[in-house]
Amino acid sequence: MLRFLVLALTLWAGLASAQTCSRLVASGNPQYPPYLWRNPADPDLLMGANQELMQWLSREIGIPIDVRYVGPWSRVQEEARSGRIDLIAGAFFTVPRTEYMDYVHPPFRETRSVVIVREKQGFRYTRWADLEGKEGVTVVNNSFGEEFDRFMRERLKLTRTASLEQALRMLSIGRGDYLLYEDSPAQAFMASLNIGGLKELQPPVAQERLFLTLSHQSDCNTPQLRGQLARAMYKLSREERMKEFVERGVQAWKTSPPVPYVR
Repeated sequence: MLRFLVLALTLWAGLASAQTCSRLVASGNPQYPPYLWRNPADPDLLMGANQELMQWLSREIGIPIDVRYVGPWSRVQEEARSGRIDLIAGAFFTVPRTEYMDYVHPPFRETRSVVIVREKQGFRYTRWADLEGKEGVTVVNNSFGEEFDRFMRERLKLTRTASLEQALRMLSIGRGDYLLYEDSPAQAFMASLNIGGLKELQPPVAQERLFLTLSHQSDCNTPQLRGQLARAMYKLSREERMKEFVERGVQAWKTSPPVPYVR
């Protein structure tokens, strides 16, 4: 009798959870073109390649997904930790993040993180150790993968800013020797801000994969939904759809400059 009661309660809890999942809320890094940025027509929403990915995913799983602006990248991660958003539309894998969200496999994109310097005041760079002793800039809560993150914590001196725009402006006026960030978003922002005189150094510090993640605290986090998401992301990878989304994101960015950053 007790076993039957436990089974019934378990089934009821699963059914109740499934019934509450009538809509998902997603967010992501709002300074991340061509993947995500604030929609100038409605700054409470995000647009870009990853927003198009969420639209496609919504159709695949049959659940509406709202892609909202909830604040800077650091705030997005806190919102996922608390369960106030369900999904992060694009995050690198780090062990600490697994404490509060599930990573949906397979990943949907590979990115390159690079060292950016002023053209006239660059330095010799062939390996991570060449960054030691210099003043670096990056964005708060940005990750470059487990291995480089550990090296960065232990060996590098970095100023962390609230936004990529702030970091680029700091580097351009000499308040730092280099900037660490992903190449595509950095190039997009340099173009929109009309910041010249900067260049990327090779090799990249990291090549990381972007994942869709699901908050542990989400009411919708069930085995059924995790299975749906995994199957959809496998289909996305098999059909190579992300390439199309990124190409359209690049074109949209050219005509949709970002909403100015406000603290």
